[in-house]
Amino acid sequence: MLLTARQGAVVGRTKAIGQLKALIVNAPQALRDHLRRGTTDEQLERCSRLRTSPAQSVEHRTTIRAIRTVARRALFLEAEAAEHESDIEELVMAICPSLLDLPGVGPVTAAQFIISWSHARRVRNEAAFASLADAAPIPASSGNTVRHRLNRAGDRQLNRALHTVALSRLQHHPASKAYAARRTQEGKTPREIKRCLKRAIARQIYRHLESQAAAQRELSLAA
Repeated sequence: MLLTARQGAVVGRTKAIGQLKALIVNAPQALRDHLRRGTTDEQLERCSRLRTSPAQSVEHRTTIRAIRTVARRALFLEAEAAEHESDIEELVMAICPSLLDLPGVGPVTAAQFIISWSHARRVRNEAAFASLADAAPIPASSGNTVRHRLNRAGDRQLNRALHTVALSRLQHHPASKAYAARRTQEGKTPREIKRCLKRAIARQIYRHLESQAAAQRELSLAA
């Protein structure tokens, strides 16, 4: 439920930012020149603090109010998403805190992994988990060309979480960078490398969740 609520807030913020930029583009020249500077976050803060005065024309005042309202809506949704993420992290820490120690795994992706995995032995093995995550490429060889194509079936949210972790590792994880470099020398394309990395991450996540569940069962029996 928290993931759904957070996603709604994130989507709403994105839409609000798009509306805000459209309002700025269509604002009077002087106001437009003042508001277009800076990053999106700076624009949000600047627009949320806009004020009206009686000396301004009706058109100018209504434009300011519209821009200010949309900017404050985006900031509110941003705060809401952050609050949901904090609650999500609290739940992940209660269920499987060690998942957050894996490279590239944050509270949101960890929560999606737990949801899709559900409980021990629901998914029979790591290959089935990879298939559930759309991370088991389908052979698409032809003649002397050996290749695989993307499997678009299964749990797309789980696939998205794997993709997020893969991108993070390719940017910040030395072992993943070295893996990508080696596969590039073998002639793999960036897309194929990401598919291979996602498959490896799916294997790691499945084994980690199953091992943690087994450890918890042993502790329960010992108690």
